Amino acid sequence: MGMLSLPGFLSCGKKKDFCLTNEKDAHSSNNDENSERGNWSNKGDYLLSMVGYAVGLGNVWRFPYLTYQNGGGAFLIPYTLMLALAGLPLFFMECSLGQFASLGPVSVWRMLPLFQGVGITMVIISTFVTIYYNVIIAYALYYLFASFQKVLPWSDCFSWADEFCSKTKIVSDCNTTLHGEIIHANYSFITSNNLTCINETISYKPVQFPSEQYWNKVTLQRSSGLDDTGRIVWYLALCLLLSWIIVGAALFKGIKSSGKVVYFTALFPYVILLILLVRGATLEGALDGIEYYIGRQSNITKLMEAEVWKDAATQIFYSLSVAWGGLVALSSYNKFHNNCYSDAILVCVTNCVTSIFAGFAIFSILGHMAFVSERPVSEVVDSGFDLAFVAYPEALSKLPVSPLWSFLFFFMLLLLGLDSQFASIETLTTTIQDICPRVMKKLRMPVTLGLCAVLFFLGLICVTQAGIYWVNLIDHFCAGWGILIAAVLEIIGIVYIYGGNRFIEDIEMMIGKKSFLFWLWWRMCWFFITPVLLMAILVWSLITFSRPTYGSVLYPTWGTAVGWCMIIFCVIWIPIVAIVKVVKAEGNLIQRLVSCCRPAANWGPYLECHRGERYSHIVDPNKRKEHEIPTVSAFVY
Repeated sequence: MGMLSLPGFLSCGKKKDFCLTNEKDAHSSNNDENSERGNWSNKGDYLLSMVGYAVGLGNVWRFPYLTYQNGGGAFLIPYTLMLALAGLPLFFMECSLGQFASLGPVSVWRMLPLFQGVGITMVIISTFVTIYYNVIIAYALYYLFASFQKVLPWSDCFSWADEFCSKTKIVSDCNTTLHGEIIHANYSFITSNNLTCINETISYKPVQFPSEQYWNKVTLQRSSGLDDTGRIVWYLALCLLLSWIIVGAALFKGIKSSGKVVYFTALFPYVILLILLVRGATLEGALDGIEYYIGRQSNITKLMEAEVWKDAATQIFYSLSVAWGGLVALSSYNKFHNNCYSDAILVCVTNCVTSIFAGFAIFSILGHMAFVSERPVSEVVDSGFDLAFVAYPEALSKLPVSPLWSFLFFFMLLLLGLDSQFASIETLTTTIQDICPRVMKKLRMPVTLGLCAVLFFLGLICVTQAGIYWVNLIDHFCAGWGILIAAVLEIIGIVYIYGGNRFIEDIEMMIGKKSFLFWLWWRMCWFFITPVLLMAILVWSLITFSRPTYGSVLYPTWGTAVGWCMIIFCVIWIPIVAIVKVVKAEGNLIQRLVSCCRPAANWGPYLECHRGERYSHIVDPNKRKEHEIPTVSAFVY
């Protein structure tokens, strides 16, 4: 039996649908302003989703290390400046862009068709990142389950360890006095003859802590390099499957379900951080760790080094998740008159405060580890995987009731990773929805679960014995230059081609008229400061490029070539889409370029009641152009 519907608009964004069926898109509800795409149930859902997206693993395992490395508390000066000059302007721009058009990162480029490939690049990079990011979540899940033991399995050198495993330093040789003469002898000879080493002549054997060997030998079963793929590590594959099941379950109704899950996944990590900080602050040696973090006397002279400013800019840039497409996607579900300006400031400040706060929790316990092992803090501090899965677990294993603290830490990592992953997948489903709205309206759940299943199978290469090398390779290439290139083109396209002043007028349609002084700072950043900073970071990254490594393992030439192929595949769509646009336009070359640099006929606010006089002439943005075909062109319009 067919379905009869007589739709009619009763109010802005509300449809009255007289149907003989009760079919309803789970992504929208009766209270939504935009009944086609749906809106966040309330502002709290949106803000916590944005906080969860921006606050991720990097806040815990990268920022504290950079602060310690770059002058302690003095690093907060360039960090804050880069937030104001680069991070916040881009963040505000992307939030405004998504909210104004109610479109995802690809379709939103109706504003500047020539640059629509930038949106495709963002989505492809997000796809690569979701593949390996969920593998990191799988690592956290494995350690979480391993914490349910009376004795943590990495607390000592058990049966899996080799002769280089030790919890303390092992003396190799030294100088000693024998029959009135100073000789150099190995330590076994010295102990067997009841001799004593002379101070400052002791050499130690290269040893590995139990946590390091557990990470490499048990968790990863790490092979010798990218050439040696080995087998799939079955328990990591199961953890990866579980992480994708969690993501799929949280997103099966889109923002209506994920918006509720983030109340736990975004807020509870703060509770755990506070617990870890309180526990760490009560431990012996904690003060030493905190002094290494912010410095008893911050090294202001570090600010004279260009590397410090580059580290501050890149950390802000990646921490806020700008140019990934996720900010545009999440903001596209806002109501049109939402105050995206105050939202952007709140989320950015929360992200940076979280990074600083996490540093105290991390370094207080690392300071205790250094105290117990009688080593300087500098020898136990690390970043990235080594901090999360080697140094910090080693420190936690030395605490009373260590399984509890280990569980809390890895549960925090799990939550930090999950809410960032929710937003990344929502970016992909939003893109699909903009291209095939009817499909997503009827089949949102199967499409979302199918997408998670495909990404799970693509991620299996990352849970082989060579998996960590693939994770590091994707992170080294895709999460670097591709995002920088997309960000530079994004701000140049919006400000210099679409028009910065026109974009400001678009924002004022949402948040109301603002004074010239209000926009002065944003104009300075958007028109000059931010693009120059981004270009400087991009050029610096290209100049200082080095072949990827994991620890002491060098990647083979073909591995580096694969990395270049990945980044080329991500950015190649920028010129391809631009060429397709120009070819399909009419007139001579100049006329075609000019035409492609103008907003499409269907660019503007999604709902007619929001278009006002400025966009009263536009073609309904919810309808495709007649000549659009569902191939590559599906991305183009």
